[in-house]
Amino acid sequence: MKTIANFLRTSALALALGAGLATPALAHETHGQPQYGGVFAEAGIFQAELTMAEGGATVYLTQHGQPIAAQGATGKLTWLAGGKKSEALLAPAGDNKLAAKGDFKAPATAVAVVALPGQAPATVRFAIK
Repeated sequence: MKTIANFLRTSALALALGAGLATPALAHETHGQPQYGGVFAEAGIFQAELTMAEGGATVYLTQHGQPIAAQGATGKLTWLAGGKKSEALLAPAGDNKLAAKGDFKAPATAVAVVALPGQAPATVRFAIK
């Protein structure tokens, strides 16, 4: 009887430990991969993904594949295309996104400067094809 009880205890402990270790591994599966259909770039302690739509652009903020709050963040988006430069402010527009209004066309190089609350600004460069 003690052998079965020890086996069950050991199995339960192994299962619990395995479940705890799987979560960080899954979070890193999406690290470095676009999650919103845009262009992905590293920004130091967080990652950013730029998407374009008619009338504007959106920068999604993540950290190791997990969304991070955009509330209180500020930023500026500089768009370089066809020998022209345009700039637009990035403002919080939802859970983990900052939005800029403008007529953004590809191909281009975009540079976003994003300051999260209580942190120094980070610069992110995107190559849009």
